[in-house]
Amino acid sequence: MTDPAPGARVLADPPTADDEDAYKLLSTFTAKGVGVVTARQGRWDHAVTVTDFLSISYDPPTVLVSLHELSRIADAVTAAGRFGLCILGEDQGWIADRLGEPGSPLVALLDQVPHVRRDPQGPALLAGALAWLDVRVQAAHRAATHLLVVGRVEAMSTAATTAGPLVRWRSRYLR
Repeated sequence: MTDPAPGARVLADPPTADDEDAYKLLSTFTAKGVGVVTARQGRWDHAVTVTDFLSISYDPPTVLVSLHELSRIADAVTAAGRFGLCILGEDQGWIADRLGEPGSPLVALLDQVPHVRRDPQGPALLAGALAWLDVRVQAAHRAATHLLVVGRVEAMSTAATTAGPLVRWRSRYLR
């Protein structure tokens, strides 16, 4: 009998560090839109660049974002019960880079990033984003090292632009 998947890698149980590195590389083969998740906790804005988000339903409008469970943004989103999801345009790679740095300081985090709010305690919604969603958390589920946050869209907006989306593939932005 011939092997139906020659060269396939069978992962150990539990996976080894090499297995995890191979999977991390494999996951870069999927082109993904780039967004920013924002939340306001107390007087601090939290924001992080994400590529793992998706529309779950149109009735009612519902989205899912994947956040590292031990991150400040996961804490802020669950504490606030609300978050913003901003879809970045092709000219906003600098925002993705700025907010994608691990351990970014909270003080002045969004000072150089133009944004608006629907209300004083609401999440920052990035000006110039292709679209933004203001989302109320409905559920959060642990999955490995991440928290999958499901939320109902309460408000949304799209930009009047012809710009394309910022897309990440093979660990870089496509232009």
